[in-house]
Amino acid sequence: MSMKLVILGLLMECESHPYVIRQKMIEREMHHFVKIRDGSLYYAIDTLKKDGFIETVEKVKDSARPDRTIYRITQSGEQLFQKLLLEQFENQAQLFHPMGPALIFSLYGNQDDICRILLKKLEEQKLRVQQMKDLYEEHVSIVPRGVLHMMWGAYEHAETQLRWLERLTKDAEAGRLKERGVPLDL
Repeated sequence: MSMKLVILGLLMECESHPYVIRQKMIEREMHHFVKIRDGSLYYAIDTLKKDGFIETVEKVKDSARPDRTIYRITQSGEQLFQKLLLEQFENQAQLFHPMGPALIFSLYGNQDDICRILLKKLEEQKLRVQQMKDLYEEHVSIVPRGVLHMMWGAYEHAETQLRWLERLTKDAEAGRLKERGVPLDL
């Protein structure tokens, strides 16, 4: 997901300071979908301002701190938001599992070490499934339905990943990762 899309989307909700934008991103668990780095957030805000997509509403002065700049989205920013939003809906990015290359060559690896790592990943995934379900349930009454679809999709993806890891770990424990010509037990 584009950092610019997130910033413009949050500014569609209300005028805001970059720190507040960052906090909302964290509170809404957006780190699952966009890399949240202060440098990239501030760079994107500077670029959006320079290009006229957001503008300064006010600068809040505080003698103990640097000035706080509050931003709002402009009309051209709303148009860019619509463009980025539709592009994101149309995005067909391919997702590759990070263990893919390792699985290709797993028959040459230390099977005990592989099994140990898979067991750890399996336990982590069980926690992730529960976290995704809890996250969905906590937000039912407070977020738009589109967000609920995103959260439930993440939960279903986590469940599918869990079932896959369970099968993979079972094969690893049985020493079957080196077998050839035998279909999976699905």
